[in-house]
Amino acid sequence: MSLEQEHPQNLSLVKQSIIVIGSSNTDMVIKADHLPAAGETILGGTFFMNDGGKGANQAVAAARLGGNVMFVAKTGNDTLGQQAKEMFQNENINTSYILTDPILPSGVALIVVDKKGENSIVVASGANSSLLPDDLAEVRPLIGDAAVVLVQLEIPLVTVESIAAATKSAGTKMILNPAPARALPDSLLNGLFLITPNENEAGMLTGVEVTGVDSAKQAARKILERGVKNVIITLGANGALVFDDGIFTHVPVLSVKAVDSTAAGDVFNGALAVAISEGQDLVSATKFACRAAAISVTRLGALQSAPTRDEVKSFVNVANSVL
Repeated sequence: MSLEQEHPQNLSLVKQSIIVIGSSNTDMVIKADHLPAAGETILGGTFFMNDGGKGANQAVAAARLGGNVMFVAKTGNDTLGQQAKEMFQNENINTSYILTDPILPSGVALIVVDKKGENSIVVASGANSSLLPDDLAEVRPLIGDAAVVLVQLEIPLVTVESIAAATKSAGTKMILNPAPARALPDSLLNGLFLITPNENEAGMLTGVEVTGVDSAKQAARKILERGVKNVIITLGANGALVFDDGIFTHVPVLSVKAVDSTAAGDVFNGALAVAISEGQDLVSATKFACRAAAISVTRLGALQSAPTRDEVKSFVNVANSVL
């Protein structure tokens, strides 16, 4: 066993390392027959609580898949925040830079999942909203030694912009998962290594309604015009569209029975970061990420649905036998 494995909280960053900067929430989930319409009250079924948040989900997904992960976040000074930190430590994630807000509570997400596995989510950001650029003073010197920095949009945009500037200055690859969907300034996108919107997020960024591979190409071209170097648009059950080195590649995925799609995008991004940190090209990395995401939708829960590396290998063997 290596020193890093024996003492996960004291590991030193190496070029295969991944820094995930983002949100940590507690997910409160209800299973229901269908998602409620505006003004509708419905009776649900099973209720359960899980650790979650897009940043947390992606950090755990990357760690389970073999990534050397450091997670940067802010939680409340409460039981939910302490439980989350202990969970990250149990996942062998470096929690040295998880901060505590003395006033705001830890973030909470209320999630309804229907019988088809589709979901509706409302987030109370709590301490996530106070993760500001000044909080990253001790993290910035580490960015140059990381292989990948992975960021989402459940923390303040000014913080995301600060991280992007630091990665560009250090020459480190930054993956921006632009979720939840929102408009983004050109100053953030220009020079960005990789952006990974889903269909709705790509539409928000470009005004193009993404309904398949052809419209995804149109949206990707518009994103590229804003200075992003590489684009991967995730297409749900239709896989993903990759633009890498001037070439579009559609990466399909083996059909599975979806139970809960809550964390599919987060597992995809965590897996993508691992593959890129290991030196895989974007098409190969996307194939790996699609397989990991496909496994996640067959399970209930967000963070809990993230597969291990061995599970992805087994899934590949099954896929090859089917094909």
